[in-house]
Amino acid sequence: MTQQRITVIRGDGIGPDIVNATLQILDKAGCDFAYDFADAGLMALENHGELLPQQTLDLIAKNRITLKGPLTTPVGEGFTSINVSLRKQFKLFANVRPVLSFKGTKARYEDIDIITVRENTEGMYSGLGQKVSEDGREAEAMSKITREGAERILTFAYEMALKEGRKKVTAVHKANILKSTSGLFLKVAREVAERYPQIESTEMIVDNTCMQLVMNPHQFDVIVTTNLFGDIISDLCAGLVGGLGMAPGANIGENCAIFEAVHGSAPDIAGKNLANPTSVILAAIQMLEHLGMADKAEKIRLAIKDVIESGDRTTRDLGGSHGTTDFTQAVLERL
Repeated sequence: MTQQRITVIRGDGIGPDIVNATLQILDKAGCDFAYDFADAGLMALENHGELLPQQTLDLIAKNRITLKGPLTTPVGEGFTSINVSLRKQFKLFANVRPVLSFKGTKARYEDIDIITVRENTEGMYSGLGQKVSEDGREAEAMSKITREGAERILTFAYEMALKEGRKKVTAVHKANILKSTSGLFLKVAREVAERYPQIESTEMIVDNTCMQLVMNPHQFDVIVTTNLFGDIISDLCAGLVGGLGMAPGANIGENCAIFEAVHGSAPDIAGKNLANPTSVILAAIQMLEHLGMADKAEKIRLAIKDVIESGDRTTRDLGGSHGTTDFTQAVLERL
């Protein structure tokens, strides 16, 4: 059997520390991957003069599976979000962000298990029609939803629900106000729902969704929505389980997938051995499940669960006093 090659982008800030920790865990779990390292973000800008070098894009395309740390896009005109660029470049139409409760995180809720499936290439983040008037008094941006894009993400969500034994899919929209774009998404959601009678289908306006997530999050199972709403809702869901440090993300297309920490690069603690690597480790678990390596994924998940629940060498954000290397060692010992 050919050894699976993984493109690894360590990223900026705390990225190298938490990605290296994750690679140690993957190796200890017996995954036997071959790693091809690539630069992106500030590291790439310093080394290659551009945020996304062609050799990085070539490696992502060649290996088709990428594990990525947080990247920094410089603030200011002339720099496009690297994450958005990657999603558009490789047509990564589905952004899958699961949140799962771990005892010991000191989160406000227990027994949370929600997956947000976010359309990744259309809507307000597509970059269409962005302009500012010469006098700086007016700014415009355009949101575009296509039937093809809506049907693709909705079908993906239902198929994922079937595969993972989920019982309910909630389509989130704002069709009462955004009658054209959200209206089309809702219309297609109702059509797709009819194809899956074995799954409970509900629909909810986005502002009510946010309120309901805070008041009674256990009513949700799989949430599927458009780009902007999905970005906001998935971060809200992360807050239910302890924050972005506990939230991974997968960007999936027909020919390529990128698995990542969804939090930022935290330059203020970079290189200080303080960062919690859990988000990238959980992203690696998503990657293993995508590759059909569910046994190894579960093995790592149980190790993480035991470390956090027992408070063994946990990082400060988890209520402990230890750093990245100690936390990683605690996981490695359980593996």
